[in-house]
Amino acid sequence: MPTITVGEFLRSRGVTRRDFLRFCTATTAALGLPAALTSRVAAALEQARRPSVIWLPFQECTGCTESITRAHGATLESLIFEAISLDYQHTLQAAAGDAAERAREQAMKDHWGRYLLIVDGSIPTGNPGYSTIAGHDNLSMLREAADGAAAIVALGSCAAFGGIPGARPNPTGAVSVADVVKDKPIVNVSGCPPIPVVITAVLTQYVTFGTLPELDALGRPKAFYGQTIHDRCYRRPFYERGQFADSFDDEGARLGWCLYKLGCRGPTTYNACATVKWNNGTSFPIEAGHGCIGCAEPGFWDNGGFYRPLSTGNWGSARTVGTAIGVGAALGIASAALARKRQRDAEGA
Repeated sequence: MPTITVGEFLRSRGVTRRDFLRFCTATTAALGLPAALTSRVAAALEQARRPSVIWLPFQECTGCTESITRAHGATLESLIFEAISLDYQHTLQAAAGDAAERAREQAMKDHWGRYLLIVDGSIPTGNPGYSTIAGHDNLSMLREAADGAAAIVALGSCAAFGGIPGARPNPTGAVSVADVVKDKPIVNVSGCPPIPVVITAVLTQYVTFGTLPELDALGRPKAFYGQTIHDRCYRRPFYERGQFADSFDDEGARLGWCLYKLGCRGPTTYNACATVKWNNGTSFPIEAGHGCIGCAEPGFWDNGGFYRPLSTGNWGSARTVGTAIGVGAALGIASAALARKRQRDAEGA
């Protein structure tokens, strides 16, 4: 394992002090930490030793990897290739075949008990042959790698909750990382795919402080999953006024009204899409005119149907049903009725 610090490595790659501090400022903000801690983050990250990271892809579509390669703020170059030692990742590594597997085995041996394990994709349990790497089934690979890991990041909804492979009828017996590994700290970075900044911020906190972020009840970082998309959606004022699009091509849709009636799951989905956004902060699905499909939540593929209002569907857990019916539907429908009454009163006057 290289003995140089992250700061030394960055300087050897020509990263300026200004760029480094800009990186630390963006990361501190992304983690929801006070701006006053930026200098502490910078000092800790500069002195940190580059940790070994092993990334295992199982039943997945490569979307999580595609997402992180489009990261902004804390970029792929400054994080993956510089702040950590990425010792195994199928899509990004140069080695292939036997050479790739030897690299994984050597990294595990050299850093046993200290490496960070990233897993994307669900784990098939119905038959070992459903998904294999170099002749090794996913379940065995996960158990072996998890045994020597200091912590695990379940990247994407497939690894965090089973995702699309785990949707009914779940022919492969797909399960999440937490369904298999019970004795290691696990961070669920859910989403299909996850937001790049969320991925990089979690990894940067681990590199900087050697700790994982504070988690919610589903094991997700609270800094990013602490509020619903609805809480921070720019269309929320239309919801409060009872102004809803009834179809994707009506006047309400063209005016940017709330997409609740078209099945938007923003009121039950905890994620930072509405504030962090995608593609260098350009937009997110609701801003592009499509309702949230709830991809950061467990069982999102099975929960009701994408284009039915929350108040008419079967939306899974008691937590989400309570939020949808008790807060989303009741408040939204009441607001809409009140707005219509006020409009009629005004017209009558």
